[in-house]
Amino acid sequence: MSSIVVKSAIYGDMFGTADMRGLFADSTILGLYLDVETALARAQAKLGLIPENAAKAITEAADVDRIDMERLSARTQIVGYPILPLVEQLSNWAPDGLGQYCHWGATTQDIMDTADVLQVRAGLDIVEEYLERIAAALAKLAEAHAETPMAGRTHLQHALPVSFGFKAATWLSAIDRHLQRLKELRPRVEVVQFSGAAGTLASLSGNGLATQAALAEELGLGVPDITWHTIRDGLAEVTGFLALVTGTIGKIGYDIMLMMQTETGEVLEPFVAGRGASSTMPQKRNPISSEMMLASSKIVREQHSAMLDAMVQDHERATGQWHVEWHALPTAFIVASGGLAAAAEVLEGLEVRPDAMRKVLDTTRGLIVAEAVMMGLAPHIGRQVAHDVVYDCCRKALAGEATFLDALMEEKAISDTLDRGTVEALTKPENYLGEAPEMVRRLLLKRRG
Repeated sequence: MSSIVVKSAIYGDMFGTADMRGLFADSTILGLYLDVETALARAQAKLGLIPENAAKAITEAADVDRIDMERLSARTQIVGYPILPLVEQLSNWAPDGLGQYCHWGATTQDIMDTADVLQVRAGLDIVEEYLERIAAALAKLAEAHAETPMAGRTHLQHALPVSFGFKAATWLSAIDRHLQRLKELRPRVEVVQFSGAAGTLASLSGNGLATQAALAEELGLGVPDITWHTIRDGLAEVTGFLALVTGTIGKIGYDIMLMMQTETGEVLEPFVAGRGASSTMPQKRNPISSEMMLASSKIVREQHSAMLDAMVQDHERATGQWHVEWHALPTAFIVASGGLAAAAEVLEGLEVRPDAMRKVLDTTRGLIVAEAVMMGLAPHIGRQVAHDVVYDCCRKALAGEATFLDALMEEKAISDTLDRGTVEALTKPENYLGEAPEMVRRLLLKRRG
């Protein structure tokens, strides 16, 4: 279903960005196959394994627009893989029979895996750009609202006050870790695959490892420690990374959706005329981008699950598990890009509403800072006694018998200990943000450092 949606003329731009979809288009992957084949020819010419004029002729002849797509498709259905049919065409394009030197000592999976790595590298570049945008937007929100009080919630109930900047900073901390993860995983993943039929490079008579290194240099990739034809942890790490990223994006989107509820309205997605409109309810402003952020997390997670399953491969060449990657890897990248694009759009233009946050804070008329009153009393009458006294006052306030402040002052154990001004200060949410503003500043300072 997901592959149908990402290719849809109706839904495609919601579930994936144009640049990421283009990266996984047929023309792009075929072009990358040709890039690997021509790079291999040049690398082998430098090593004297094939004539230099053959490498030049192969490179000049390789043009994705020359591919007979109908023939390629028909032959791929028979062969099961596109490389042999592609090499058949490429071999005939170069003049004077020089095309016969292409694909020298390689196997189908060498070309396909290396092209996949080139796609992954470019895909991760796109992901990184979005993560940087999101991080910048969150840092701006965190700094601007480090001391903007709002209701903190646990189990969807008011807990204690936090600041909106604190909430944004917690989101930011995860994005920063994703950027660090990306930096760390690239050297493990961005490596060439050139190992021959069974992974031993036997066909090149002692020149296999030199060819592998030369090909890697041509493509700007690393050299693997050993063949990874059926050792797929690298690609699974990529989808795991994308699943983590979209998991964070989904959490942010979920929070925004909850804060956008009519009864709260603490934040709003950027206004675009008609965005999130209803066919029957003109007042609606639905959180469409946040919904896509959440949806992307669920879809990408399933692709990673498939990639984990595809890791269990038999011997030196898989009997079907490899094919799972052909669906899961592109889908994960495309859908992740849709979620990331939605997140960047939302966070760069998020409408923060401090007045609404204050209104929500005041809903319980001070009860959200009952802990503050308890802790203010504790040094005078003991923590447990303070807890029980304040608990009784909370019950009175919840029953509507009095405001929380009045209920507190009616309690002799409190009024005999603290004056009204002190108690009133304890019931102000903005006075009980704890270390939240300092945590925000510390995070932002670390990022700048």
